[in-house]
Formats: sequence, C-alpha cells, structure tokens
Amino acid sequence: MRKLVVSFLLLQGAALAQPPSTPQGPESKTYHGTQVPDPYRWLEAASDPKVKAWIEAQNSHAETSMAKYPGREELAKRIGQLATTPPTRTSPQLAGQTLLFMKDSPPAPQPVLMGQSWPGGAEKVLVDTNGDANPSAITDFWPSPSGKYVAYGTAVGGSELSTIFFVETATGKKLADVLPNAAGGTTPPSLAWDADETGVTLVKLPKDSLFGASLYHHKLGVAEDTLVFGQGLSPVAEWELSTSQDGSQAAALVHFGDGAPTQLAFRGPQGWKLAVGPEADIRGGGRWIGKELLTVNFLNAPRGEVRLYSADGRSRVLIPQSQWAVKDVYPIRGGVLVARVWGSEQRLEHWSESGSLVRVVALPPTGIGLGTVASSSSSPDALITYRGWTIPERWVSYSAASGELKPVFELTPVGDYSQIVATRSEAVSRDGARVPVTILHHKSVTPNGERPTILYAYGGFGVLQQPNFLGTTLAWLERGGVYAVANIRGGGEFGEPWHQGGMRHQKQNCFDDFYAAAQLLRESGWTRPDRLGIMGGSNGGLLVSASLVQHPQAFKAVVGLVGVYDSLAHEGFPNGTYNIPEYGDSKVKADFEAILAYSPQQNVKAGTAYPAVFLHTGENDLRVAPWQTRKFGAALQAASTSGQPILLVTQTNAGHGAGASFSQKVGKTALALTFLAQHLGLPTGLVR
Repeated sequence: MRKLVVSFLLLQGAALAQPPSTPQGPESKTYHGTQVPDPYRWLEAASDPKVKAWIEAQNSHAETSMAKYPGREELAKRIGQLATTPPTRTSPQLAGQTLLFMKDSPPAPQPVLMGQSWPGGAEKVLVDTNGDANPSAITDFWPSPSGKYVAYGTAVGGSELSTIFFVETATGKKLADVLPNAAGGTTPPSLAWDADETGVTLVKLPKDSLFGASLYHHKLGVAEDTLVFGQGLSPVAEWELSTSQDGSQAAALVHFGDGAPTQLAFRGPQGWKLAVGPEADIRGGGRWIGKELLTVNFLNAPRGEVRLYSADGRSRVLIPQSQWAVKDVYPIRGGVLVARVWGSEQRLEHWSESGSLVRVVALPPTGIGLGTVASSSSSPDALITYRGWTIPERWVSYSAASGELKPVFELTPVGDYSQIVATRSEAVSRDGARVPVTILHHKSVTPNGERPTILYAYGGFGVLQQPNFLGTTLAWLERGGVYAVANIRGGGEFGEPWHQGGMRHQKQNCFDDFYAAAQLLRESGWTRPDRLGIMGGSNGGLLVSASLVQHPQAFKAVVGLVGVYDSLAHEGFPNGTYNIPEYGDSKVKADFEAILAYSPQQNVKAGTAYPAVFLHTGENDLRVAPWQTRKFGAALQAASTSGQPILLVTQTNAGHGAGASFSQKVGKTALALTFLAQHLGLPTGLVR
C-alpha cells in the first residue's frame, strides 16, 4: 500500500469512472427482537486478502479522483508552507530547577524532549527519535521530583501503545530500564515517581490486551514489576497518577470508561486504598497543596467547585461554584489558579488559600484557549501557556505576588494572521438552546450568501472547542473562505449539564445544535447549502455523518476523519467498550433504541442524493476501528444517486492522530481542504 502524504495530491493514474464495487453479504444481528442488517460486515476483517485489495482499490480511486482537482498543487504547497513554522515549544513541566518541554521543529517528523535549567539555562536535547528508521512518537513524559530523571513513553505507527524509558537529565544518558505494555490508546499512560527517585508506579495493561489496566511498581534496575493496586477493579479503568512536589504523597484518579466520573485512591503506609467513589462527581484537578489533593467536583455544583481532599477521603470546599464553569485548577504559593470557561471564552483566576479572589490574570480578555499551567504550591511563579485563533503558542511567567506577566516564549507564525476576524454569534437549536458559533474570515470578506464555508464541531466527552491557533486553515481564509466553529452540546463549555445534554439518550441534541449552526450561517447571509461543507473527526466524525444522513440536502461536501459511523457495532471494538458511559450500551433496550435512531450506518437510505463525501482513517487506529470508514463509505457509495464522489482513504503506518508525523498531519490537512475547495468553489486567488 502506498504511503499517503502531501505528494498524494500530485499522483496521476487511469481514471476510474465509478468507485470499486462492494459486495453485500447476508449478515445481520438481532437486538431486543429487532433484526439489524449488517451487509458490509466482511469489511471488518482487515487481514483478509479481499479486504486488503478493496482498500487498495479505494485508495487508488481517491487518488485519481483528487488528482484532477484544479488548484490542488498550489493549495497543498501553501498548507505545507504554513505548517513549516520556526521551532515551537509545548507541554512545559517544572521539576526542581529543571524545565522539561517538547520542541517541534518542522519539517522534522516528530517533536523532541528538551530540558533546561530554570530559569535562564541553555536548552538541550534529552530524547530525539527522529534519527530512527521509523521514528516513534513521544506519548508523554514524567520528571522525577528533583528533575534528576525523566521517564517518557514512546509509540510507533500511530498505535499509541506506550513503552516507557528513562533518561538522566544532567547527562542525557538513557537508563537500561524498558517498560512495555504501559497503556495507551484505550487507556492513557501515567506514572508517579517515588519520593527517593529509585522507582515509579505506572499503569500497565496485560500483555496482548486493551482491558484491565492496573497499577504496578517498578524499581529502577530491577527486571520484574510488582502489582500494587487495581487488578479486577474494572476492565475499562482509566488512570491518572499524581504525586506531591516532594513525592511523599500519591493519588490515583481513576474512572471506569470515558465520560464517567473520577474516583480517588491514595497511597498510604499499607499500600493503595480507594477512598472516594463516583458519587462525588469529580471531573478535574489532581494536583497537590501540601498533603491535600485539589479536585473539581460537580455534585450539586453543575458549573464545578474546587475541593481539597485528604488521604482518608474527607474533603472541604475551597472555592464554591460561580457563574463561569471550572475547567481545571493549579496550585501556586499561597493559593490556586482556576481556569474557567463560559461558551467560547476562557480566563484564568488567582484565588488565595483562604478562598478569596485575588485577581483575574491579565491574559488577553477574549478569544484565547488556555493550555498547560506549570506550577506548584511552593513556587511564587507559574508558567502559563495559551493560544488564540490568530495567536500562536505563547508562554508567560506569572508572579503570584504582583500579578505581573513576563513573556517567556512566543512562536512567530509564517503567514499574516492580522487580517483575520472572529465574529461571534449564536444559533438557536430545536429545543431553544443557544449555541455559540465563532465565524472566522478575512476582514475584507463579508456576508454575501455565497462564501465557501466550513463548519466544524466535536460535541462529546466534555471536550472544549476552545480558540486554537488557525495555522494551516489560513490557506482557506486568505482565499475568501469562511471557517466556523460551533460549541455544541456534549462539550464542557457551560459545565457538566452542557456535556450531559449531548450524551447517551440526549445525543440527538448534538446533531440538532450542529444543524442549527449551519442554518445560522445560511440565515445570516454567509453561505448557502451548495457552498457549505462540514468537517469533524472521531466523535466529530459521528457528528458530521449523522448530520449528513439526517440532512443530506443541507450540505455540499462532508469530511469525516477517523469517525464513528456504525454506532451499534462500535461498542464491540475495544475502545468502544470504554465509550459506553458516553454513548450508551446496546444491550440495554432504551440505549439501543436511542443509538439506532441516529447511528449513521443504519440510517443510510438507498436512492438518496448524498453530497460529496471524503472519509479518512489510519490502519493502526486503536480508538475508532478503521472498518468504520470502510463500511460507511461502502454504504454511501451504494446508496447515493447524486453522482457526487464518495472517497475513502486509508493511511498506512498511522492511527487516530496522536503521534502522527509532520508529513502525515500536513498531508491529511491538504487532502481535506483540497476536497472541500473543489466542491465548495473556493477561489484560487488571494483576497485583498
């Protein structure tokens, strides 16, 4: 199979008038007395030679179809230019007097792990995988309390399955310890250092299984790891480990499946013990102030309150809920920093240890998304990262005493983003809910009813659609296109009720909100249906595909990236089992009926004029099965009468997106925007 990168757009081949034919089988499955046909089940067998040949044929069909698009070379080139920025820094952590961070230097395939004495030391490379024949991605890293060592995970081929290694920060010397099966994909990797830095507690999966993650202790230099907690607790346990600054206190935050509330276990003299159950409705926090753990709780506080927990499970309220929802909380000397969100806006507040507001941190007051905050309860300063639609990655140092902000790092972008305007509006959903929509466009582009427009959203798992640097999307906007982002239900933009309003039996609200946003773009004069495209990935792929089958005449083009399309079958895939708290369980009749009503695969109707569709997946995806794309694409190809293309691309050596190489990320963006440009009529010239 050929590797699909940016050059994909330039490949030529014999024209295929029609997509490859796809046989239908007699398979079906009965749920609660209802027989549900599954004629494309045979496409789930990725190792079957017939399926491999089908994938190759679909890739070839997509290649030859897209190679005909005018302007594809110029657009792909511009996307590559905008992506090739100066080196940027992300994910800072402070340990002792050492700053650790990731440094991305396009077009190098992968970011590298860096260290420097803080403040003011010279940066140096600690881990660089780019010299490997097949560069692995660094999945996460965990410095020891003093910063003497750093543990880091790597994964290959986009699989996200982590192996943990160790490096000495002063010398860059790699230790001999290698810890495989360190989670990833279905359940995230995590690690906590011992106070004396001679060992770690880490999350491990059983060999050859994606279920049943438990906590193990590893002593540096010792081959065998010891099980310490969590075996048999839940097959879908997802862990986050946290230690106090000196390493003397440790907690495990665990939830049983995506979307479920967090429980707390603490490490004591007799080992680990579960102290707080799901009834507390903890959904954030996990950092220490002395011997107490900071959390964000939503029990009787739908917008979140900040609590402090001791190891015996007792807690006290530090900051009660207020108008804005709590996103997260971070310690700083004498108090805490509270990240808040309300709709599309965010801010960072400084509160004292007695629970009184000190000040709102003087970040830009609108249009930013908060990133990492590196801080501790003993430090008078915090390192804050943020970005905005037209603001690339920025780091500032914040003084708790004075409130002063000092610049630390600022990425210089390649393009000119100063001409881009963010227009904020609200759509009204079917049940009256008001949905924030941010409309991004060049300042010279005004509503005329004909603008080529992309509408994007996610709507699930409490994930925020916060202002994020536009980056390569500038290639769309500088040609007169419009890009809109909707903060639909399922996210956490207005607290936990907004999340729950788009999960399980309320999932249809997500699709109604998204359709309302599309109608807003039409009614406010920005575009019309034959100039409107929708795009989403993962749960957002479910969003755009459900919107496609429910409103096929409302859109001209649809892009689905690593999406969930057969919602009934999804729970049979390992990560789908983890997703049951969010989507529901088809073994429960009421859940089955709710899922069947919207599942895109089961709602494709033969003889329907569907718009142009582009579906993209990675062959090593552990979060959403690649066969989701194959089955849904085949169903659309068989059903559509519009004559518009239904194109499927399966990328080799790729997964869900995390750990993708520079060329893979740029190539996927170029494919998606080129497809949308062709079908929405994006001009080839630049606006003035």
